Amino acid sequence: MPKPYSQDLRERVVRAVEAGASCHEAAAIFEVSPSSAIKWVARWRRTGSVAAKPMGGKRSPLDAHKQWLLALTAAEPDLTLQEIRGRLKDRGIVVSASSVWRFYHRHDISFKKTISDSVRLWA
Repeated sequence: MPKPYSQDLRERVVRAVEAGASCHEAAAIFEVSPSSAIKWVARWRRTGSVAAKPMGGKRSPLDAHKQWLLALTAAEPDLTLQEIRGRLKDRGIVVSASSVWRFYHRHDISFKKTISDSVRLWA
């Protein structure tokens, strides 16, 4: 994902529009897309700021259940990802195994495969 435009450029575009230029004219002068200029001006008028919105940082739906999940694995450390998914489903939370894995990975908890895990997978 590309980096956001600089704060300085955003402010210059907004100043040009506030001075009487249209968003399309200001966009052409500063070589940005008209849609960017329109969004910056709208944000300026709405909030008084043209700062870029934060990038990334998507949150997992499992973060709301952090304490319960960590307590579950502390009490039953031999649970597999699929078993944890089953417990979550019993609570009305439907997520993929990869979501569960990423949650525990963020909290430095790993799951070690055992011979019994392999047998359960193929049975």
